[in-house]
Amino acid sequence: MASLKLQDIYKVYQSGVVAVTDFTLDIEDKEFIVFVGPSGCGKSTTLRMIAGLEEISDGDLYIDGKRVNDVQPKDRDIAMVFQNYALYPHMTVYDNMAFGLKLRKKPKEEIDEKVREAARILGLETYLHRKPKALSGGQRQRVALGRAIVREPKVFLLDEPLSNLDAKLRAQMRTEITKLHHRLATTFIYVTHDQVEAMTMGTRIVVMKDGLIQQVDAPQKLYDFPANLFVAGFIGTPQMNFFKATLTQSAGGPVCVEFEGNKVVLPKAKSDKIINASDYINTGKEVVFGVRPEDLHDEETFINNSKDTVIKVKVDVVEKLGAETLLYCVFASEMPEEADDGRVRSLVETATQMIARVDSRSKTERDQSVALAIDIMHSHLFDAETELTILEGEGTKAYVPVLELQRQEEARRYAEEHPEAQEKKSLFSAFGKKRKVQEEVVETVVDENEAMVEKDTDAE
Repeated sequence: MASLKLQDIYKVYQSGVVAVTDFTLDIEDKEFIVFVGPSGCGKSTTLRMIAGLEEISDGDLYIDGKRVNDVQPKDRDIAMVFQNYALYPHMTVYDNMAFGLKLRKKPKEEIDEKVREAARILGLETYLHRKPKALSGGQRQRVALGRAIVREPKVFLLDEPLSNLDAKLRAQMRTEITKLHHRLATTFIYVTHDQVEAMTMGTRIVVMKDGLIQQVDAPQKLYDFPANLFVAGFIGTPQMNFFKATLTQSAGGPVCVEFEGNKVVLPKAKSDKIINASDYINTGKEVVFGVRPEDLHDEETFINNSKDTVIKVKVDVVEKLGAETLLYCVFASEMPEEADDGRVRSLVETATQMIARVDSRSKTERDQSVALAIDIMHSHLFDAETELTILEGEGTKAYVPVLELQRQEEARRYAEEHPEAQEKKSLFSAFGKKRKVQEEVVETVVDENEAMVEKDTDAE
């Protein structure tokens, strides 16, 4: 068992491509951490740096308080499970699982005991004498896990281990890996691009984009309190609906959200959470109004109880999924019109499509104009320019841009004060453009740090 600390980790390839930028994270002992994000966001590269398979360009990696940047992979006491299983085709299941222990010249009795115990945990006892070609995809994946288990490492690293499996087997293996984590009580770091895997397995999730951490938090808090537009759209299936909107308020009246020809009222409990409300209300400044599909309701009772949040839409497509129904809608103000050539424009050409997830017994049909009510207390508001949330959320642990700026400025000053560290100096100069953008974001969003930013700018 082990804790990990990644401090200001960068990965820059010789071609100049920046794969990971200022990755800072503390991982507690026995945590199940999930790195999630789209392809190319740097999650697998970060995992490989932890394993020692990629060199760290800058920053420090600690395992149990010991700096391991220059420690060989075999000496880090880490086991990695790869996406393609990486089994030896000429060896039996038993030999594949025992191979690492044999290389370490462990006694035969110890090897046999550990292999059979791992096989029992993973349900592979009857397959020990088969070769990989005689196993299914799920069984091969379990063999790869077993090979890692027998080593009893401090940390398990799993790089998209379920991506080659079919949907049913993926769901089964998600459960198996979660149970395995509880049974072994070891630190797991899991990489995936599938947000469903992240939400169901992780104790904490690290959302990444373009090599940068966007937000770190528990799954439910990521869902309830997304820090920015990217996290809001990435977490949740189907993804959140986003609408360009403005905030208005009449004298002594409630705050309203106006979007796509609709006007809905924000309860005082919601409008009081708006950060720097005077910058947005009655100023015409554009915000992004976010509503999750499950927070749109077509039940008559809900509509009658939420008359201030009702919108009119036309249903374009109805998908009945058994346990739920998805309604693909267009706003009543944006119905398709006839084009110059006489054809009817499609909804994609003429309207902003919205998805509502309603009860499976909903009577709503295709081409029907209906009223939907928004569960307004679970809606979201974002600044259209910075894409950051403008709502205070209790328990939100967002990745604060000013902290990143502070770390980069400290490293830059260190590089200037130590001319011999030319590699570090050139490394940070590559991030000059990004740093400038982040400074602008900080000055706009984080008012309480404005004085500090100006001081640093003057010092330069």
